[in-house]
Amino acid sequence: MRRRDFLTASLAVSATTAVAGHAWSTPVTDQRFLVIFLRGGYDAINVVIPTYSDFYYESRPTIAIARPDQTNPNAALPLDGQWSLHPALKDSIYPLWQRKQIAFVPFAGTDDLTRSHFETQDTIELGQPVGAARNYRSGFMARLAQELSGSRPIAFTSQPPLAFHGAAAVPNLAVASVSKPGVDDRQAKLIQDMYQGHDLQVAIAEGFSVRDKAYSTLAGEMEAANRNAVSPSGFELAARRVARLMKADYNLAFLDVGGWDTHVNQGGAKGVLADRIGQLGHGLAALAEEIGSETWAKTTVVVLSEFGRTFKENGDKGTDHGHGSVYWVLGGSVRGGRMAGAQAKLAQAALNQARDLPLLTDYRALIGGIIASQFQLGQARLTPVFPNARPLNLALV
Repeated sequence: MRRRDFLTASLAVSATTAVAGHAWSTPVTDQRFLVIFLRGGYDAINVVIPTYSDFYYESRPTIAIARPDQTNPNAALPLDGQWSLHPALKDSIYPLWQRKQIAFVPFAGTDDLTRSHFETQDTIELGQPVGAARNYRSGFMARLAQELSGSRPIAFTSQPPLAFHGAAAVPNLAVASVSKPGVDDRQAKLIQDMYQGHDLQVAIAEGFSVRDKAYSTLAGEMEAANRNAVSPSGFELAARRVARLMKADYNLAFLDVGGWDTHVNQGGAKGVLADRIGQLGHGLAALAEEIGSETWAKTTVVVLSEFGRTFKENGDKGTDHGHGSVYWVLGGSVRGGRMAGAQAKLAQAALNQARDLPLLTDYRALIGGIIASQFQLGQARLTPVFPNARPLNLALV
C-alpha cells in the first residue's frame, strides 16, 4: 500500500486535514461566524410563513400552516403581523425571536436558475459570480479565512466542503460521529515520521492535532453516554459539539444538514418537514445555550439552503425545486425580531417564472454585509471574498 493510501485509509473517520502552515495565533477579533447549509432546498415558506397571503392558502390546500390562533396548537406563531413561524419552532426559535436574537431575510438566494441541487450548492459555496468561469479550488469561506487575521477555520463535515477549498487545507470533523481515534499515538507517530520532510508534513501533524483536540474536548460527554446517561440525539447533539469546539478553538466554521428535499407527503403542521425543522430548531437553541452567553454575544450564524421550493404544492402533496428562499441570521448581538431586506406582495404575478419566490436579496451581498460589519472589513478585503458583489448593509450585526 502506498503511503498516501495508507494515510487516507487510517484517518478516514477523523479530522484528517489541517491548515497547512497556518498560524494558530490569537485572532485580532474574537468574533465567531458559522454557516449552516440545509442541503436539499428547504421549503422556506412553510417555515417562515406569509400568513397574511390568501394566495398562499390557495396555493397549498393540503400543506399550508393555519393562521395564528392561540386556541390552535397547530397554528403558526405570529412574527410581525404579516409573517409567522412554524409551530414546531415554538420552544426553540420563537424565544430567540422574542429576545430579538434572530432575523429572517425572505426572497433571498442566488440568481442561479438551474434548480439543480449540485449546481446551485456549488454556486453558493464558491461565492463566485454566476455565469463566469468557475474556480473549484476557491470557496468563499476559504477566501474569507485568508482575509481575516488570525482566523481559525474548521468544517464540521465528513468531507472538506467546497466552501473551504482554497490555497490552504482546512480541518474537517464530522461532529455527528466523533469517536475514539482509530489510530493510536504510536501509529500516528509512525505516519508522521513517514512524511518527515514531505510537503504534507505540516498538514498531517496538524490533522492529528485537530483530531486529538476535538476528541479531548468531547470525551467527557461521550463517556457519560457510554454509562447509559441520557444525551441529546441527531442535530442537537451535533450542535452542542459544534458550540463547545467553537467556544474553545475556532472562529470560522461550516456545517451542513441534509434531508430537505420534500417532493412527496411533505406535511404541514405535522409530518416530515415539521419533524426536521423541529430538530433543527432545537439544535440551534442548544448551540446558543452550550456556547454560553459571553461567546454567543460574539457569534453570528447564517442558515441558508441552495434554493426555496415551488410556491404551489404538487400533486404528491409536496413541493418541487424552486428559487428564492428565506435565510436566517441569528446570534447574541444580532439585531433581530424583524423581517429584513426587500419584500414583494405575494401574488401570481410576483412569482419567479410563475412558480416560485423571486430573488430580491442576493446571498453574496447579504453575507458580505454581515461579515463587513462583524469583522470590520473594508471593501478592499471584501472584494476577494465575493468578487463583483457590493455588500448589503441590513444592520443585522
